[in-house]
Amino acid sequence: MSRIGNNPIVIPEGVTITQEGSVIKVKGNLGELTQDIDSSDITVNIEDNKVTLSRKSDSKEARSKHGLYRALIANMTQGVTVGHSKILELRGVGYRAAIQGKSLDISVGCSHNIVFDIPQELKVLAETEKGKSPLIKISGSDKQLVGAFAARIRSERKPEPYKGKGIRYQGEYVRKKAGKTAAAK
Repeated sequence: MSRIGNNPIVIPEGVTITQEGSVIKVKGNLGELTQDIDSSDITVNIEDNKVTLSRKSDSKEARSKHGLYRALIANMTQGVTVGHSKILELRGVGYRAAIQGKSLDISVGCSHNIVFDIPQELKVLAETEKGKSPLIKISGSDKQLVGAFAARIRSERKPEPYKGKGIRYQGEYVRKKAGKTAAAK
């Protein structure tokens, strides 16, 4: 029995959820998102400002999709009302980030700057405050796109365990290792 899949999704004010065949459309003040649902296993009921999902069989595949689609629709409703965001922190001497038009330019200790094209659906800000690590704030209505773009940036210089230098999510804990000790004579 899926505990997540059985929870109803309350539709907030200003959000409309419609179903056209196997496609669910969620429209709100921050945009419109769509999700294709496998209608052979899952049925979606939209009524009385609530969305409920039920499965047609009790197979392992249907049970796994039940909670998945419920979570995806809940993330879409949150995305079009409040939005999703991730904050990346650049820790290291000389690490910088800057927005240049529709691209993000970061300098993280390589021989050249790394340039990312910012997707149209996302809003990216680069903040540099004196005495603090530079921050990259990524926000948008699609949780999957926000997370994928943040992970792509982080993958350029993951935090290393000895000094903690690298790109990390804000609030992420990096366990540090002890370095080598001098040989005793």
